[in-house]
Amino acid sequence: MDRAVLPSILNDLCDDSHRAHPDREPIRQCALSGVERLHFPSGSTAVFKYAQDPLTGEDLVLRSARHAGLPVPQVIASIARDGVLGMLLEDLGEPIREAGDTDGIVAAVALHAAPHPTGSSIPHMDEDALAALPILARGHLRRLREAGRWMDGTDDIAGLLDELDARAEDLAAGANIPPYGWVHSQFHPGSLHLGADGWRLLDFARSFTGPCLLDIASWHGTTTDPDPARLRTLLEAYVAAGGSAAALAPRGGGLPAEVWALVWHRVWTAEWLMEEALRWINDPDQDPHTIAAVRRHLTGAVGLLLAA
Repeated sequence: MDRAVLPSILNDLCDDSHRAHPDREPIRQCALSGVERLHFPSGSTAVFKYAQDPLTGEDLVLRSARHAGLPVPQVIASIARDGVLGMLLEDLGEPIREAGDTDGIVAAVALHAAPHPTGSSIPHMDEDALAALPILARGHLRRLREAGRWMDGTDDIAGLLDELDARAEDLAAGANIPPYGWVHSQFHPGSLHLGADGWRLLDFARSFTGPCLLDIASWHGTTTDPDPARLRTLLEAYVAAGGSAAALAPRGGGLPAEVWALVWHRVWTAEWLMEEALRWINDPDQDPHTIAAVRRHLTGAVGLLLAA
């Protein structure tokens, strides 16, 4: 990201919202985005969130979510310039506690029942798009190798993608079974802010319309081995809390819902990591870490299929 544009974006955001220029306090930063707390001379605060492509549509999605009645941070002002989005958001303050499984279920039921945005502001992930993920990832691998990267020790990744691609059409069956709608896609305890006045859902930059089971599968993260029994318990609690009863229905040629969701969430994550490495971060120094993560996700997905 060209962070040289951030001061001018922030200046214009403050001018547009009739605020004096603030002191900046970094909160977190990664390769594609960052978050700061702004302290204004008046004593008030706000959050400055910025991101580069492909995360530059979050302001539109947050406004749609708020219009749909979902509890999300208010977008005070936003500007997209030179491939960078800057947003001035309401400051929710520090959370009173970390979100647990029950909190996640409540938020997921509300999100998946909300009317989702349509048009170019949010991508669509139906059965065909889901089935295309392994071959898309295979294309990323080919282009990385053409660039002289991911050359050594990645034949197993190619093999895992080929194995998944051979079954992808059958495995994608049932993607449109409810709950189908607004998918947050980065749904985990860190994306749920619990304050004194209730909960707010954060980080909609990669949301899409598609099979909502991917949100439930993402809640416990991907750094450990996939645990179908644990996810089944979460899905049953989701249904009991008002989520669609069809969330428990088999998919993908008879796979249990929890296995199907874990497989596709890991394939989706692997494809994203590979495209990110190729297009948006494009830093060969990070390749060993990314290769290890992609291998872990794909091995987990194929392992689930073999055990089913």
